[in-house]
Amino acid sequence: MTQIIAVHSFRGGTGKSNLTANLAATMACRGQRVGIIDTDIQSPGIHVLFGLNEEKINHSLNDYLWGRCNIKDTAYDVSHTLIAESGETGVVKGNLYLVPSSIKAGEIARVLREGYDVVRLNDGFQELIRCLKLDYLFIDTHPGLNEETLLSIGISHVLVVILRPDSQDFQGTAVTVDVARKLKVPKMLLVVNKALPAFDFTDLQKQVEKTYNISVAGILPLSEEMVQLGSKGIFCLRYSKHPISKTMKGITEQIAGLVISH
Repeated sequence: MTQIIAVHSFRGGTGKSNLTANLAATMACRGQRVGIIDTDIQSPGIHVLFGLNEEKINHSLNDYLWGRCNIKDTAYDVSHTLIAESGETGVVKGNLYLVPSSIKAGEIARVLREGYDVVRLNDGFQELIRCLKLDYLFIDTHPGLNEETLLSIGISHVLVVILRPDSQDFQGTAVTVDVARKLKVPKMLLVVNKALPAFDFTDLQKQVEKTYNISVAGILPLSEEMVQLGSKGIFCLRYSKHPISKTMKGITEQIAGLVISH
């Protein structure tokens, strides 16, 4: 059964797209058939990590939502990018597909002005799972809470909420967690990102888990290497031995261990 993983943050700038890309890439390297849908239609960007520029995108999620194409026409096989990123052949045992949202100003303006059919979006999720025979579908959500986000959270088997050790993030995450519980999401995991290396990670994990009564799947430190990479690639493949990469692999193992019927 395909597992739907929604990756969400209440506020922007948390590293949500980076986390989604790295978790999905790690899953693909493990031999899984994995899809990513960028539903952050107002501010898309995950395609950049896979080197998929505007010239290479013939159809985007926007085209599907406006009825211009089928959802399968918006899916790009980016498995080859993982091989290039790692510098090793044979490292990718599965497949990774990406459905990008349009970066064109006119398309973004139309979404902001008119909205879109959320029911059609849900149909697209299910059709993509069927036609690509996916083991995992990762949904890179729009920050905050809107109709699309509620759909993505509501249909997910696992909700991964990423937050920074910041008071505004803590408050917003409480709202997200409360909504997810009302929507009866089967499983939630928390990931703390951009934690100063000087922090006591054990104490931070205890504090966060006590606050939300949810397991912390991993704490990712603020990293000079991550900042230098600047979203120009997949971190866990470029720096496979880095502690952040090991933590991300640990998070994917926890997700893989959650075989949930929904």
